[in-house]
Amino acid sequence: MQIREVQQQVDAYISQFKEGYFPPLVNLARLTEEVGELARELNHRFGPKKKKANEPEGDVALELGDVVFVCVVLANQLGIDLDDAVARTLGKYRVRDAERWERKEGNGERGTGNGSP
Repeated sequence: MQIREVQQQVDAYISQFKEGYFPPLVNLARLTEEVGELARELNHRFGPKKKKANEPEGDVALELGDVVFVCVVLANQLGIDLDDAVARTLGKYRVRDAERWERKEGNGERGTGNGSP
């Protein structure tokens, strides 16, 4: 699915409600909350702060999905085409960081698909 399709689906979902889009600063606060929830899950899994025995395991994928959802909401209400924005961002990184990281042997492209450069 293209990001543009995600933007259209999010817009269709939000457009069915009278309230519509919340103001951008409200959505920024929502994004901050969602990033905090993601950070909490990652800290429990990989950091020094482990969950209590009675706390259920969280879903990092869902937390990431929540972050993406709110980013899409912000883009929609600000009239930003995320397909274009992400393409421009990837181009920026390819140029800016072209010689920053040590490449793997025999690999002309960077990145491991696991969050590394």
